[in-house]
Amino acid sequence: MSIPKTYHLVTLGCPKNDVDSEHLERMLTGGRLEPVDEPSAADAIIVNTCGFIEQSQAESMETVHELAAGKREGQQLIVAGCMTQLYGNQVRQDVPLIDHVFGAGEWQQVAKLLSVDVDAVFDIPETAARVDGPSAYLKISDGCDAPCTFCVIPKIKGKLRSAPAGLLLREARRLVDAGAKELVLVAQDTTAWGEDLGMPAASGLPGLLRMLDESLGGETWLRLMYAYPSRVSAELIETMAELPGVVPYLDVPLQHGSVATLRRMKRPRDLEKVHGFVEHLRRVMPDVVLRTSVIAGFPGETEAEFEELVQFARAIEFDHLGVFTYSKQQWTEADGHDDHLPDEVKHERRDRLMTVQQAISARRTQRFVGRKLEMLVEGLGETDDGEPVVAGRTYREAPEVDGVVVAMGVAEPGTKVEVEITAASEYDLFGEIA
Repeated sequence: MSIPKTYHLVTLGCPKNDVDSEHLERMLTGGRLEPVDEPSAADAIIVNTCGFIEQSQAESMETVHELAAGKREGQQLIVAGCMTQLYGNQVRQDVPLIDHVFGAGEWQQVAKLLSVDVDAVFDIPETAARVDGPSAYLKISDGCDAPCTFCVIPKIKGKLRSAPAGLLLREARRLVDAGAKELVLVAQDTTAWGEDLGMPAASGLPGLLRMLDESLGGETWLRLMYAYPSRVSAELIETMAELPGVVPYLDVPLQHGSVATLRRMKRPRDLEKVHGFVEHLRRVMPDVVLRTSVIAGFPGETEAEFEELVQFARAIEFDHLGVFTYSKQQWTEADGHDDHLPDEVKHERRDRLMTVQQAISARRTQRFVGRKLEMLVEGLGETDDGEPVVAGRTYREAPEVDGVVVAMGVAEPGTKVEVEITAASEYDLFGEIA
């Protein structure tokens, strides 16, 4: 087989997979391979799969089958990532046209297969990825030590491994110099950063934020995602409030609002502490925006426990709340439970909670009407009447998971402009460039 000169990369799953794909692409382009937009034009087709839940596995398999069906003679089809870490042999058996299978984190092996001298071309840590627009993900650690009974990530990714601060500072500067106006900090658990390096529990992230903010001069937005509930400390909250570059936004996946359900999940279940840090956040940052995600229909979840979750969401009033139905996952403790709920019950409960949350989100967005907010411009457009509009995000919207802001006026993508908010829907804001 001839040495490949072009590649087509398909990335599925979460922002952390985007990070891994960026890492691979830097090696491939450093090795003088050229990316192409169409699979048919590539010498090598690479799929970075997701295996977190059943739906993501199904999407990954559908994509692999589709690419295999269109594969031409001489092409290589390479499948890697989280799903193949778990089901590599099964994937290979189901799709015989796959040429090579790699697990999670084996990106250097993929590059070497494609004749890239990785030692010669790769000198940037596997930490960050650009997203479409003026934002970038900064992956500060990988792996997780939490015992959650529904999650297979520790089996896929292994134990916590924090990227050293010096490498993160260098990568942050590289991204900003390349045009990023916002860095979104991601990991399986951002608040655990540094614990494997010997730092006391929950103490590392505040210090890392200080170093990043100082290095970047307070001009670049720093956004925190995937904070673990028990590690949202007073020090972290006060640090967020103090630093000019850290936006008042926090994503804390809480997973449920019933102590009994959280106990079965092996998740932090001190809900008084959750109410306490939420009150602290809103006291020191009155405009803070809170995002969480929860699971509806976890094994054994009673109607009473689900109602506790609904009341919990009503009491906290999250700005953004994602609801996922429980998905069975092989190799997790919850998979062996004998009290799984029917799919129709799980979906009904998800829809019921989302209806409640829709009203909450509508109230939360209304508080911005009449105010002026800084917006990061991501795209241009025009109304049906031909009037120019811009689309983007303020501090209250994380990329890819929250709403958007649409404003009348003209501005360049990648710039920050002041927008006067004139209207709001359940999830989006509307206004005019001030």
